[in-house]
Amino acid sequence: MNKYVIERPLPGAGKLTPAELRAIAQRSNEVIEGQAGRTQWIHSYVTDDMIYCVYLADSVDSIREHAELGPFPCEKVSLVATIFDPTTADKVMAFA
Repeated sequence: MNKYVIERPLPGAGKLTPAELRAIAQRSNEVIEGQAGRTQWIHSYVTDDMIYCVYLADSVDSIREHAELGPFPCEKVSLVATIFDPTTADKVMAFA
C-alpha cells in the first residue's frame, strides 16, 4: 500500500466542533470498513479552511471512491514519495 496526502477544502474547517469531527470520523470509518482493506486512514490535520488527510491505500481510485461514498471533498491526492524529519540530518539516506 502507498501513502497519500489528501487535500480536502472545507471553508470553516478550523471551527468544526468535536461533535462534528467525531461524526466525520465515524462516517469515514464506515466507508473504510466497506472498502475491504483497500484504504486505511492514518490521521488528519485541520486548518482554517482545509483538512489534510494521510491515508494508506492500494490506489488513488480507492481514495477517490472513499471521498465519493463519504461524501467528502477531495481536491487533490498526492503520493508521498519520501518521509523525512529533523533526525534525517544525522542519517545517510538512500533515495529510490
